[in-house]
Amino acid sequence: MIGWRFAFTRRWAGYLALTILFAAVCSGLGLWQLARRADALTEMSKVETNYAADPVPLADALPGLESFSESQKWLPVVMTGTYLTDDELIVRNRPLQINPGFEVLTPLLLADGSVFIVNRGWLPTGQTADAPASVPAAPSGEVTVVARLKAGEPLLPGRSATGNQIATINLDDVAGRLGLPTYTGAYGLMATEDPAPDERPVAVTRPVKDEGPHLSYAFQWFVFALMGFVGLGWAIRQEYRTVNFDDPQERVRAAERARRQAAKPRSDSEIEDELIDR
Repeated sequence: MIGWRFAFTRRWAGYLALTILFAAVCSGLGLWQLARRADALTEMSKVETNYAADPVPLADALPGLESFSESQKWLPVVMTGTYLTDDELIVRNRPLQINPGFEVLTPLLLADGSVFIVNRGWLPTGQTADAPASVPAAPSGEVTVVARLKAGEPLLPGRSATGNQIATINLDDVAGRLGLPTYTGAYGLMATEDPAPDERPVAVTRPVKDEGPHLSYAFQWFVFALMGFVGLGWAIRQEYRTVNFDDPQERVRAAERARRQAAKPRSDSEIEDELIDR
């Protein structure tokens, strides 16, 4: 009788190493999905805490031009100033519900001489994809704006734009264009402006509360990791039965398995297959 000695050979050690590697990869992917879920929950928490909060003065929320904390994302701030419409910028390639379009950035000159960048909303493409059909004019004169804070974006290699268009909301780049002391820690997604114009770009809507399928995906990856060991155990058991076929006890067990298999009621498909084989 050979018994289980075959399971301690180099071949089965290799199978075990492959199974452990497979399980490690699956577990890593499961942990990655859990991390993504944690990020989604954190983002949802920011929306719940900040989106509907009462506006705070800009100077209180951002005491310095570079000030901003991710915990302040979506926090409403209020400020008063004058729009620099001649320095307005258009951000390219900004889809809204799969529709291509642009976003309008209008610098707001504050009383202390600093500039805060206001994203006034989204515009669809015009007759061509190169520009919107028209840009609604920002209010002239003194205006009070309520906007929700959001961090600037990095520059994207290989993405460029000309004229008053930019490829990404990189606040350092915008500040360089203006040549004025500009808030570079965050910009604002406009909620309201007073006086309100007759027409304005499409306003940003509240983010949908959705953590995504990350938890179920993580569970699936952990199950796959476990199934690798289950499959290895099944393969070892099958080989045990093969190499120990001549053992009397194993023959008895094989006969008992065959008896139970024969006693099981057959499905309609199995009966049909048998008739076809005849």
